[in-house]
Amino acid sequence: MNKDLFKPVITLTCIAVIMAFILGFVHRLTAEPIALAKNQQELDAIKLVTGEFDNDPFAEKMTITTPNKKQKFIMYPARVNGKLSAVAVKSYTNTGFGGRIDVMTGFNVDGSINIFKIISSNETPGLGSKTDEHRFKKQLKDFHPAKQILKVKQDGGDVDAVTAATISSRAVLRAIERAYSALQNFNTRDSNE
Repeated sequence: MNKDLFKPVITLTCIAVIMAFILGFVHRLTAEPIALAKNQQELDAIKLVTGEFDNDPFAEKMTITTPNKKQKFIMYPARVNGKLSAVAVKSYTNTGFGGRIDVMTGFNVDGSINIFKIISSNETPGLGSKTDEHRFKKQLKDFHPAKQILKVKQDGGDVDAVTAATISSRAVLRAIERAYSALQNFNTRDSNE
């Protein structure tokens, strides 16, 4: 009976080892193109939310934190002729209807919002995904979170939620608010040093 089990076990082990080798090879082969595509997606988002720049935002990126030090985000400075023209902050929230939403927000030098871009989300197509459309975004053009309330009107804020996607609207605004909070914390820390 041991001989009857030995052959299938060896065969299955060989198949598993060969498949593991193939998967490892494919992973190694595709890891760099996937990373390059992700970097290009982020660079495109940075260009969209900050406008034109002539520096390398990836080379100058910094980690910034919210005042409570619980969330860390990436800030990409955009410069024209060496002068800071805007910054992009990549933030996230886990409070979307479909879970996590990653947002790239562009902030003007005065702290107002230029525009934002949703980098990834699992929101419902046709509903929650509408938070990345012009109709919702235009409300935040030149919106200054220090002077206006960055919440949906149902929560006492100044922003109209996307119809039938209030949870997604709240989540996107939360990600932007967290990015602004971290940016303000960075600016305050930087000026105090």
